[in-house]
Amino acid sequence: MRKSDWALVVLIVGIVGFASYFVVNAVMPVDSDNPTTVPTAAKITSTIEEPSEKVFNSDAINPTVRSAIGDQSNKQPFKNMKVN
Repeated sequence: MRKSDWALVVLIVGIVGFASYFVVNAVMPVDSDNPTTVPTAAKITSTIEEPSEKVFNSDAINPTVRSAIGDQSNKQPFKNMKVN
């Protein structure tokens, strides 16, 4: 490449760099224009709150108690079935 070709390449790179600087500044907002607030997490403490009396009371249904519906004597329901 000749000396004039290098000068032209440097000129083009300079113009493109100058134009891209202004294009990027036009597209990207400045940080101070849009301040953002970030929520912080609440501190975890070792205190335990008492459970609600509406849910945990002496009249509440205990889901761990086994309930029986109907006759439970036949443990294998298809044992007494006749096959033709």
